[in-house]
Amino acid sequence: MIPTGFPDRAEVARLSARMLLEIEAVHFNAGEPFTLASGLPSPTYIDCRKLISYPRIRSTLMDFMAITVMRDAGFEAFDNIAGGETAGIPFAALVAERLGLPMTYVRKKPKGYGRNARIEGAMTEGQRVLLVEDLTTDGGSKLSFVDAIRETGASCAHTAVIFSYGIFPETEKTLGDHGVKLHSLCTWWDVLDAAKASGSFDAATLQGVEEFLNDPRAWQDARRGS
Repeated sequence: MIPTGFPDRAEVARLSARMLLEIEAVHFNAGEPFTLASGLPSPTYIDCRKLISYPRIRSTLMDFMAITVMRDAGFEAFDNIAGGETAGIPFAALVAERLGLPMTYVRKKPKGYGRNARIEGAMTEGQRVLLVEDLTTDGGSKLSFVDAIRETGASCAHTAVIFSYGIFPETEKTLGDHGVKLHSLCTWWDVLDAAKASGSFDAATLQGVEEFLNDPRAWQDARRGS
């Protein structure tokens, strides 16, 4: 069903952050940082995949994503919803259901046999495609998916995520230079505000996280290889 309620942007961000905390998708540890896929340290880690196991929260966030892209991109802006392998696939399916649109998914690389396809499902030339993923850090990982979509003759000028780090200034430029606009529900700043309000973490942990958010590259450089 297409959502018809439109909470304002600030309320979407506040509630989205609160829900991520509620299901313990958010992890903070400034003393023993996590290692990200990039190999860099971080006192923060988020696991949006947990959302698929919480139906009420999952449904609310997908309503939020549907209304966000309709409000920001247009009510008739898309013909196809594509999920990025693998985390974006369930969320793309849920958004496609809400918008009454076909759903496809994009492989990270050709599967190596059969049609050797990167696009699974029916995507045709001229379709306007929304790429859906769980999150983005600096935006770079989205470019390969966007290129695979465009190789079919379809267009892809928008990507929607539940969570954007919101701390790397190059994110929107990286996507914008590729002709892609980013839509997200909340960022680390929203999660930090929600964490402070909830009392879920001690003051020292929150201070360490805030130091990272204010200058993530310097924070990582100081701990690289440690």
